[in-house]
Amino acid sequence: MKTFDAQGARIPVLGMGTWTLNGPEAVDLITHGLKLGYRHIDTAAKYGNEAEVGAAIARSGVPRGDVFLTTKVWPTDLAPADFARSVASSLETLGTDYVDLLLIHWPNPAVPLEASIEALNLAHKRGQARHIGVSNFTLQMFAEARRLSPVALAAHEVERHPFLDQSKMAKACAEAGAALIAYTPLARAQDLDTDPVLGEIARAHGVSAVQVVLAWHFGLKGNIPVPRTSNPQRLTDNLKALDLVLTSEERAAIDALRSANRRVVNTVFSPDWDQP
Repeated sequence: MKTFDAQGARIPVLGMGTWTLNGPEAVDLITHGLKLGYRHIDTAAKYGNEAEVGAAIARSGVPRGDVFLTTKVWPTDLAPADFARSVASSLETLGTDYVDLLLIHWPNPAVPLEASIEALNLAHKRGQARHIGVSNFTLQMFAEARRLSPVALAAHEVERHPFLDQSKMAKACAEAGAALIAYTPLARAQDLDTDPVLGEIARAHGVSAVQVVLAWHFGLKGNIPVPRTSNPQRLTDNLKALDLVLTSEERAAIDALRSANRRVVNTVFSPDWDQP
């Protein structure tokens, strides 16, 4: 699978999101994905499935060094001592000595960002994380995190799909040499099958609207989608989208959908999001 180089991190351009995947079925699904060729797994302490992810990697037979593994520290654990404990717990649960990418999952205004970034860098210094980054930060927060971090941030994971304008954040990531990792890249499939623009493009190529949206993601430089699915067939379909090439006119038509500016993930602890 192709990779994108971000601050020395060679990140496979398609990842497996694992939010809500738990139990034996999760182990089976992730193992299946790795055997199909996936080499990028995205999890988090809060997902409660790091044990399943670790078991799947071990069962798959794929060498640990061939898997780009991401986990995240929850905002209630951003104080330095809590941060260190969370990282150690994640590594033990995953059954690995390191993760390839360690992220601050969400910002926490109750904890000074300087302290969280220092703890993030300490995990890198200890060899617990090959690369570091943040998630769900605003433009200003991302800029401040970059300023505070001695180690360059390799990635910023944010919600991104055709119905949400993230062009400013994409530009900020590009200027920082960081990957934009796109979670909820399919907008949780809301309206994909009924959107006339996506439907017309899908029919023209004989593919699904989901595959069209993933192809759109792959055409955005430095943008790495991590779709989550519980359907083994969808894992195969998503991989096939890597070979789908859209025309410039089709890409422009999909780009125009961002005017809806519809956010799928908005929690009580979300920051005040940037406006397009």
